[in-house]
Amino acid sequence: MAAESLIAEEPKTKTDPEARETELNSGNQYDVIHSKSPVFYPRYERKTELKNQTHYCPGCGHGVAHKLIAEALEELGLQDKTIFVSPVGCSVFAYYYFDVGNVQVAHGRAPAAATGIKRACPDKIVISYQGDGDLAAIGTAEIIHAANRGEKITVFFVNNAIYGMTGGQMAPTTLVGQKSSTSPFGRRPVNEGFPLHMAELLSTLEAPVYIERVALADNKNIMRARRAIRKALEIQKNGAGFSFVEILSPCPTIWSKDPVEARRWVLEQMIPAFPVNVFRDRVAQIPGNGVPRRSVSDVLELAAKDNKNEVGGKRLQHFKEIKCKIAGFGGQGVLLLGQLLIEAGMREGLEVSWLPSYGPEMRSGSAHCHVCLSKERIGSPLVSRPDVLVAMNEFSLRKFASEVVGGGLILYNGASIPADFSAPGAQVIAIPAAEMADKLGSTKAANIVMMGALLEETECLDVRTALKVLQDKVKKLELLEIDRKALAAGQLFIDAHAHVGAVSQPDGFA
Repeated sequence: MAAESLIAEEPKTKTDPEARETELNSGNQYDVIHSKSPVFYPRYERKTELKNQTHYCPGCGHGVAHKLIAEALEELGLQDKTIFVSPVGCSVFAYYYFDVGNVQVAHGRAPAAATGIKRACPDKIVISYQGDGDLAAIGTAEIIHAANRGEKITVFFVNNAIYGMTGGQMAPTTLVGQKSSTSPFGRRPVNEGFPLHMAELLSTLEAPVYIERVALADNKNIMRARRAIRKALEIQKNGAGFSFVEILSPCPTIWSKDPVEARRWVLEQMIPAFPVNVFRDRVAQIPGNGVPRRSVSDVLELAAKDNKNEVGGKRLQHFKEIKCKIAGFGGQGVLLLGQLLIEAGMREGLEVSWLPSYGPEMRSGSAHCHVCLSKERIGSPLVSRPDVLVAMNEFSLRKFASEVVGGGLILYNGASIPADFSAPGAQVIAIPAAEMADKLGSTKAANIVMMGALLEETECLDVRTALKVLQDKVKKLELLEIDRKALAAGQLFIDAHAHVGAVSQPDGFA
């Protein structure tokens, strides 16, 4: 059963269900021996000349695995509920074949992405489909921790003991003695270590519900694989927990074998090294603390509820979206200021995002973060054209000022704006935040002074929300008192001095 087995072997003029029904009703009876699952697209659009076949090599196990998964989804009625997460590897183009929700992720990150998707969409069937180089090498940490948490996803692990897409390098599952482009003398445990047995490794964890290893070696083993794949999906459908199916698969091209010989090699070489077996099949026993696992929507709803109780309900902000860039040196509280803003925004029922960027230095290195507060869903956390720039030093002022949109706002931590500085179309306000914070008792509160100024000038968030965030985040009472005073100082400065000496006045900030 090669990759091309995905293609329907039917009369060329009768390929769709309606045509078959017409043929049967007309009295020209015939039997459909083999057909393509409706979970696959009718045509594969990746290559114009190959719309009726996949890109997999003849005899490749991916085609068979795809077919078994598609049939199981069809039989269980899960097509419209499924999200297929495919990583880097030979299966990278799965989204051209499966007519389901598809998410393409970075190398090895499929379990992490699948975790986020499942928690955000708990009613969906989320499949992580990975090869051995992807799952057992760069993605080892991702799969182990997803399994250890008992994430309610289904993982199909295609193990062909080699890196197939990138030229046949040794994989974590390459057999002892097996030659590859990077182990021309064969894998030697003393030099390359032993192959990883992922099913056995994951079965040592407490949380997984179902773990089985199957093989695409002959009809008997393929039927066993079919049952395992269906069972893993049924487990997720029933909300039982983490399921994992390892599929020993032939790779004729990289192994330099014909398809029949490759199947025999799976049977005679891979199965003895990786025994087919059910390693885990039980109900999950994960102790709780009385609080159910929360989804992303749960967290946002809880934040809005908390805000309603604490600061008088959701505010009617005067903006649709505000994009901010906060920049300075490490140690100036640049990233923390961004975190405080998004925490306050979330409590006021806004959509928020925070994207940090910093070097390896803990102090004095350059650092900045992107912050977005929005009434609508945020497409990207990257802020390339900020409405507001908070520059904690002159270097950041000069580096990022040109990015600010026309009519935007620049808040600069300094006694005055540099004489040779110009930002046409933007309102620039110099605030001696470091000096003000020092007089209050700690220069570390300069970022809070800037926060107070930002809230007062833009009115993007309620200062009472900001105070509540500070109370929850700052545990030392003496520092909390300084931060309270710093927040108020920033507000008062704007009230008294905001527009004195501004470089230019915008048409209006909203």
